[in-house]
Amino acid sequence: MAPDTSSTLDRLGHEIAELSAHLDAATAHLLDLIREFDARGGWNTGFLTCAAWLTWRVGLDPGAARERVRVARALGTLPRLAQALSRGELSYAKVRAGGPALPRTSSGSFVGGDGWTGWPRPARPRGATGAGRCTCIRTRTA
Repeated sequence: MAPDTSSTLDRLGHEIAELSAHLDAATAHLLDLIREFDARGGWNTGFLTCAAWLTWRVGLDPGAARERVRVARALGTLPRLAQALSRGELSYAKVRAGGPALPRTSSGSFVGGDGWTGWPRPARPRGATGAGRCTCIRTRTA
């Protein structure tokens, strides 16, 4: 393994953030599909719920399947939140948790309210060094 240099670690950190954004964007697409499948009753082939079908077909834990359906339905009514997730600007974990976990605008409203401002930038950890280190949680590249 190559020695850990600042530029190597910065590259790794950037790749982690970029891949995480791609995964969240893919999750947004999956949730869109789940919402449509649920609304059209695609699961109604011997299953009692869409979550039960997801457990059988995709292998999700029943609780996780119920959560995916719940989030998929909710995103149908929160277009700005759904768009932020689909662009990889917001994590599925934040969307799933809702409420206090969601970023707020300067006026205190949620993303679905008067606009998306992105995640707050955390303070640099004590003792952190290195010029050019990114202090943002995630960045999106084209």
